[in-house]
Amino acid sequence: MENIALIESFSEFKDDKFIDRVTLMAILEDVFRNALKKKFGSDDNFDIIINPDKGDLEIWRNRVVVEDGEVEEPNEQISLSDARKIEPDFEVGEDVSEEVKLIDLGRRAILALRQNLISKIHEHDNTTIYKQFKDLEGEIYTAEVHHIRHKAIILLDDEGNEIILPKDKQIPSDFFRKGDNVRGIIESVELKGNKPMIIMSRTSPVFLEQLFHQEIPEVFDGLITIKKAVRIPGEKAKVAVDSYDDRIDPVGACVGMKGSRIHGIVRELGNENIDVINWTSNPQLMVTRALSPARVSTVKLNDEKMTAQVYLRPEEVSKAIGRGGHNIRLAGQLTGYEIDVFREGVEEDVELTEFSDEIDSWVIEEFKKIGLDTARSVLEQDIEDLVKRTDLEEETISDVMRILKEEFED
Repeated sequence: MENIALIESFSEFKDDKFIDRVTLMAILEDVFRNALKKKFGSDDNFDIIINPDKGDLEIWRNRVVVEDGEVEEPNEQISLSDARKIEPDFEVGEDVSEEVKLIDLGRRAILALRQNLISKIHEHDNTTIYKQFKDLEGEIYTAEVHHIRHKAIILLDDEGNEIILPKDKQIPSDFFRKGDNVRGIIESVELKGNKPMIIMSRTSPVFLEQLFHQEIPEVFDGLITIKKAVRIPGEKAKVAVDSYDDRIDPVGACVGMKGSRIHGIVRELGNENIDVINWTSNPQLMVTRALSPARVSTVKLNDEKMTAQVYLRPEEVSKAIGRGGHNIRLAGQLTGYEIDVFREGVEEDVELTEFSDEIDSWVIEEFKKIGLDTARSVLEQDIEDLVKRTDLEEETISDVMRILKEEFED
């Protein structure tokens, strides 16, 4: 097989792997030099000439002419008799360049060349993919569902790259079928061996931020800045926004008329409830805004311990805490303060844990799940409402109410 014919047979990889011809030739030279080292012990005295336009490759071995019988290094020296077979007027001490045909390397060496080339191209391909997706970390990406597994969904993009969407990176309400298009952010890219592992996430706060960049023109243009976004995926999120242009209402621009602008983001996130609030450098005001929709009466901050004591009217407490404690938890993450809620005007109250001798601990935990951790907070509730909001039976709630009332009647 002639050199050029072998090179042309290798060119199929260029089409299969989307690798340019110049890069293919560089890989070829590296592969051939490795083959020459195995065959001759060294490739230092070989010239490999590559013509990327024609796809041609020539290998020349350079040796020095020595007297017959004085050849000590056959790879670097050639006897005078052998040199004159190439060209009759060679003299001792001159350099001889002789073309090496691929067939001289042997059939097994040629097969090894091909295998080595495949390996090198795969390595190059994986490195290229790794670099491409490493630059996309934190950006929104769309891919198609290829295979659904128990712990992850395997996605393929238009170029056939595999992207993994783990179960814990999916929104709880997510449901995908094979062939569906999925949007998420490229959260991380790692090389496992020589293969890039690309992880997508739909639960990251960065995904929420990037959706704002895509859906809200003023955010995309930089007129509105997202200061911070926190979320409980599929449940609730809070986004603090600011604008350096006093003419722009950042909250209004993000939400839109009757929620028109934010509706697409909410739908993408499985109807996640999104609160957009005006960011401020005043920590007291920021805590107040973060607890919306509750109306806060007073905020006392301890900046050393990063704690906030928030006082509200009794009817506002459940709003501040939110369903499952989501609102107060997100407000704490958004502001950086550990927030404690107190009922305004209530002087005497007792922690529910003080009744652990009379009330089972699991019952107390059920009340705590909905933000009721004191006697008065439970007594202020309606029994039927508590039956709906907890897993407790009406009889159990009535018993608890009776125990708590006896405490305050005493």
